[in-house]
Amino acid sequence: MPIFDFLSGQFIDVIHWTDDTRDTMVWRFEREGHEIKYGAKLTVREGQAAVFVHEGQLADVFTPGLYMLETNNMPVMTSLQHWDHGFRSPFKSEIYFIATTRFTNLKWGTKSPIMLRDPEFGPTRIRAFGTYTVRVAEPARFLSEIVGTDGEFTMDEISYQIRNIIVQAFSRIIAGSGIPVLDMAANTRDLGKLVAGEITGIVSEYGLEIPEFYIENISLPTTVEAALDKRTSMGIAGDLSRFTQYSTAEAMTAAAKNPSGGGGIGAGLGMGMGMAMAQQMADQGPWGARPAQEQGQAAPPPPPVEHVWHIAEGGQTHGPYSKARLGRMVTEGGLTRDTLVWTAGQDGWKRAEDVAELAQLFTVMPPPPPPPPDA
Repeated sequence: MPIFDFLSGQFIDVIHWTDDTRDTMVWRFEREGHEIKYGAKLTVREGQAAVFVHEGQLADVFTPGLYMLETNNMPVMTSLQHWDHGFRSPFKSEIYFIATTRFTNLKWGTKSPIMLRDPEFGPTRIRAFGTYTVRVAEPARFLSEIVGTDGEFTMDEISYQIRNIIVQAFSRIIAGSGIPVLDMAANTRDLGKLVAGEITGIVSEYGLEIPEFYIENISLPTTVEAALDKRTSMGIAGDLSRFTQYSTAEAMTAAAKNPSGGGGIGAGLGMGMGMAMAQQMADQGPWGARPAQEQGQAAPPPPPVEHVWHIAEGGQTHGPYSKARLGRMVTEGGLTRDTLVWTAGQDGWKRAEDVAELAQLFTVMPPPPPPPPDA
């Protein structure tokens, strides 16, 4: 083999990078034991940039295209090396390929709740999460500020830092927005634009940009969400009576779904609750709600309890008798003014004439005739 062919084999004359990892941002073209030949071909594909680093200094940056590495294509390198137009020797430089495509579906979220002052709920806490997209806008700055001499730099190595920037910007904007928590869902698009603008100004110092930023959800603590759910349920019920019916129906459904609740006991309880609710709805009218004028009226008092009476005659008692029955006994002669009577709550036996409630029974009968005059 001629010596010239052997030396030609030691030089790299085709430089390119293909990547199928989906998360590699920077890859260094390895040249250990090899030199780059003058006039070698450099292929930079769409979505890539190539940065030459010569003796620790950033040199030329190549955008997508096919290049012949000559002095006219490497102005910075030529200036650093003081090459003349007759340069033909191999040279050694580090070449970094940088992916300029978008890295999508990246997650962000608040690890701890964000404190804010809500105009309706007062001091409260919220959590939020979403997705974002990042891309390298300035390859040379990104290489010098973030990558350094890392031969293979992935998205995972910077995603944590970007998430911290996002959460900090989101917390500051959301706390100062003054938007009520209940209205935040309707304003996520505008909030997302504000946060994206805030973080773009920060990550641009790293040579990055955030083309897309999305807020997927803003949530309250579980205790507040539970209170809101109850408030919503009451709003659907309309008033306390309907809410009671709603709660009863929910309890009946839960009891029916619980096979370990005692079988017949659970069924009986559910039936009783159902009957009570049905009776309540029937009392309120065919549409389940009483007219407004009836709702403001107090319920009528219960009817008075009618007394029943016992009678003592000849050392024995009999009864009880209602007042109407005693009235017939007066007419029939079975009850006189001197008959001893007793009812619940009365202090001992009394003459019928001495009980105010029974004394009126004797007014329909004339009093006994006076004794005849002495002859």
